[in-house]
Amino acid sequence: MRKLFVLAVAALSAFAAQAQADYPTAPIRIINISSPGAGGDAIARMLADKMTPIVKGTFIMDNRPGAGGAIAADAGAKAKPDGYTLLFGGFTSHVLLAAVRPNLSYDPAKDFDPVGQIGTASILLIATNDFPANNLKEFIAQAKKAPDSIQYASWGVGSTGHFCGELLNQRAQIKTSHVPYKSVTQIQQDILGGQIKVAFVDMASGTPMVKGGRVKALGSCLERSPSLPDVGSYDDVGIGFAGKSVALPMWALYAPAGTPKPIMDKLSGALRQVVDMPEVKEKLLGYGVKAEFVPGDQLKKLLAGGIPEWREIARKSNIVIE
Repeated sequence: MRKLFVLAVAALSAFAAQAQADYPTAPIRIINISSPGAGGDAIARMLADKMTPIVKGTFIMDNRPGAGGAIAADAGAKAKPDGYTLLFGGFTSHVLLAAVRPNLSYDPAKDFDPVGQIGTASILLIATNDFPANNLKEFIAQAKKAPDSIQYASWGVGSTGHFCGELLNQRAQIKTSHVPYKSVTQIQQDILGGQIKVAFVDMASGTPMVKGGRVKALGSCLERSPSLPDVGSYDDVGIGFAGKSVALPMWALYAPAGTPKPIMDKLSGALRQVVDMPEVKEKLLGYGVKAEFVPGDQLKKLLAGGIPEWREIARKSNIVIE
């Protein structure tokens, strides 16, 4: 019986190893925290198209926006760790929500194995063209002149945009009010329609709007973006994290924890190849993303180290999601 058991285990191990070597043999689903049509959606689809011939498989996008990325991340964390379900997420889903939600349904550190970082992207503060301020200094002056007169939108309580707004309130000693939206797509519709005058959006969504003249850029949180180099940043006016090593807003691809190493290596290698492509770098730049691949193990440590700093910002502004 013992010999039969050993043979059975060996056969199963050999089968699993062969299955991993043949990976993928079915479509790979990418759960996306962004809504269809948003910048994050466009980036994920571009990367999937470029990775397809490298991994010799197809990708299917599954958009699940809302709750700052928690809906999508929860689904990704609970997926089978076989390489056929991935998560396209970012800074909010894996740093900020951990700082503001004590009862988060997933653990960003324990429930995921990062495939790799795609790049960093500042968050863009935009305004309607008739808004009186044209840059960060003028925005701060306007807010001080008329306290509580300015409302800003973001894509949800605890989102990166929300944190950028509260960081600005804290460091510039102003008082503006947060208006949470479900998605960046809804913000785009309302700011173009004039229902809201000021908003934080991801660079991927905001850069084309600014370059098209539909809105104006007031500033970027936290650093200047190479996509809009003339737009001043938080660091430029002394209200950011200049000189400190703090996890910055970024986009990354994740797999459920426990995904076999051979599969992770294949996905990570393919993602690195794609991010290093000159045409991909150029396209990412158009979405306000500075292409910068970071391996999964290194990214995991970086994100975990950023939670305490952002948790303190949340505490000071009483950003809590029950």
